[in-house]
Amino acid sequence: MLLGTLLAVLALMLTAPLLAAPPAAAVMPDPATAPPARTAATAATAATASAGVSAPAAALTEVTNFGSNPSNLRMYVYVPDSVTARPAVLVAVHYCGGSGPVFHSGTEFASLADRHGFIVVYPSVTRSSKCFDVSSPQALRRGGGSDPVGIKSMVDWVTRTYGADTGRTYVTGASSGAMMTNVLLGDYPDVFAAGAAFAGVPFGCFATTDGSEWNSACANGTVSRTPQQWGDLVRAAYPGYTGARPRMQLWHGTEDAVLRYPNFGEEVKQWTNAHGLSQTPARTDSPQSGWTRTRYGSTGDQAAVEAISLQGVGHNVPTGGMAARVITFFGLDGGGEPGPGPGPGPGPGPEPQPGTCRVSVTTNAWNTGLTASVTLTNTGTSAVNGWKLSFTLPPGQTITSGWGATYTPSGSAVTATSLTYNGTIEPGAGVTIGYQAGHTGSSAAPTAFALNGTACTVV
Repeated sequence: MLLGTLLAVLALMLTAPLLAAPPAAAVMPDPATAPPARTAATAATAATASAGVSAPAAALTEVTNFGSNPSNLRMYVYVPDSVTARPAVLVAVHYCGGSGPVFHSGTEFASLADRHGFIVVYPSVTRSSKCFDVSSPQALRRGGGSDPVGIKSMVDWVTRTYGADTGRTYVTGASSGAMMTNVLLGDYPDVFAAGAAFAGVPFGCFATTDGSEWNSACANGTVSRTPQQWGDLVRAAYPGYTGARPRMQLWHGTEDAVLRYPNFGEEVKQWTNAHGLSQTPARTDSPQSGWTRTRYGSTGDQAAVEAISLQGVGHNVPTGGMAARVITFFGLDGGGEPGPGPGPGPGPGPEPQPGTCRVSVTTNAWNTGLTASVTLTNTGTSAVNGWKLSFTLPPGQTITSGWGATYTPSGSAVTATSLTYNGTIEPGAGVTIGYQAGHTGSSAAPTAFALNGTACTVV
């Protein structure tokens, strides 16, 4: 009884930041005008692929009979219309209380796959908590059973079916999915070339021996070990392995109240030690307001370890251009050529730079509320057909309604999606949208915007 109660509370805690604002339908002035979107309902009606049969292109499709699956995970796969030869594979792992289809519709990885030609796998938990197993002894060793084995089987299925490049398999996730990202890099360093974890904890930090899925000490950020101790936990997951370790990108908000911020520093200790690196960064910069980025091992986009601290941000998922930076870190955008297997590639690629878009925003505030007018201008040389504008509200703000777009809030992160009448923006032209939000003191405008995953110039 107590365990059931704790798991219910956990699910609510880990999904609370995602439900802090009304769902998209509640903030749309006219839902009937919204364009078709990839949603969980779309996934439910998609065809189901069985073993050895490829999935339909550009549709989220459930795959069954994909291989060993001791914990009864479900597998969803997204294959773009145009896939590169020997495509890369990205495993995108949902948060506690979520699902594969929800993570598909709520993040930008599918649209980035459309652009760059890789395949996305979305594992989905079926146990009641909807949390991945990152705690049991079985999960924390290679081939031990539980969720990591099922996810490895999904990767193998995609590799067989699409002739995927085994040297370009990657994993990313948020919250429970971030913890699983850490686990998969520990269990299968020969499978994954790199990972990106949003609001997670180090490999082994959540370990329990009583069957519980929850480790309060770790969640509260009170588990601290030396770099060597953390690194030893990773190495013990696959004894005798001497190959290259996967690169790791870490993201964490300083105000995370679910998996607290000290876990970020412990993850940095762990993965720098796994790579045999110093705790002293090779480079420190601020690619965006409120972000502090440290790189270890090298200074470029494909450093062995990259850590981004998000000032004033709570329990977060990849939004506001973060997903595009993940793809750059992986080398999937053509910015840096990845190596033949796990480990750093031969050289850094370019930073994601402000793209062919410009945003101006003005706000009008009163006691506890505000309205904002946002103008998006296409500064490129070709038309934009269908757009998503991502941004993060300042702390204490919560979107309540909007116009000119479909608004999808996820905590303080918001994605505004074009409607049928304004989805095309010709070169030099713009579109103005707006929203209403409540606030607890700060009526400031967002400081950064991303159009379809690419950062815009803000004026």
